[in-house]
Amino acid sequence: MDRRLTPANDRAALDHLRGQVDAPRFVPGEAASVAVPLADLLKAPGGARDRQLIWGEAVTVIDRHEGWAFLRAEKDGYCGYLPEGDLGPHQTVTHWVASPGTHLYDGPKVQHRAIARLYLGARLRVTGWVGAWAETSMGFVPAGHLRAIGDTLDDPAAVAQGLLGTPYLWGGNSRAGIDCSGLAQVAFLACGLGLPGDSDLQSGCGSAIAEGAPLCRNDLLFWKGHVAIALSPDRMIHATGAFMAVVEEGIEPAIARILAAGDGPVTHRRRILG
Repeated sequence: MDRRLTPANDRAALDHLRGQVDAPRFVPGEAASVAVPLADLLKAPGGARDRQLIWGEAVTVIDRHEGWAFLRAEKDGYCGYLPEGDLGPHQTVTHWVASPGTHLYDGPKVQHRAIARLYLGARLRVTGWVGAWAETSMGFVPAGHLRAIGDTLDDPAAVAQGLLGTPYLWGGNSRAGIDCSGLAQVAFLACGLGLPGDSDLQSGCGSAIAEGAPLCRNDLLFWKGHVAIALSPDRMIHATGAFMAVVEEGIEPAIARILAAGDGPVTHRRRILG
């Protein structure tokens, strides 16, 4: 089993894995939510970052031990470790941040103190409205930066273009830093289309594009360990370590550049939309 998608460690496993894995105990899991703006989902306690989770995202906690929570992210099934302090009780959310980023304020005016940064995809429970501001239990957010849960965008490529210039960060999932698969995931999720967290998993999504067929906007191009989003038949956007940022490139020049760098040819072309 792929450890990234298997909700089991050496201490516990979710109940549905009985008979499939060896574990000291099986548990139903505990519903919780991410309670910090941005949390690193780690391969092991104190270990390397696999991905990141955003404020308000739903998780299922499988085990708590020595200050660490082993959990499954409900948006994509990715499993890993967070400090227990990054989690809060499960909450029913009403809205999500639909802009590349925003701030949480301690009052409903631009002059009030910004108390936290929020990123694209953050999920909030709005309890009221004060003019152009949404009120939450933590503070106030500009209402224009929010959409109701279920009210999605419709163009993943445009969402990705809103993140142009974002610094490259391995395992990143936000405007603070993002990698290739993180960019694809957040762009499509903002449009109501779930993708796995890593490019090798994403390369099996959607349908294959016939050899020689022209690319359409929002098609995905894959290399070994890399993914880009087509903007048109000849332009693409991706987060790349080559430029340490989210950039647009011509597709053919990018294919040639990547091949010359020793990173191989395009391995898959997939269509998620249509």
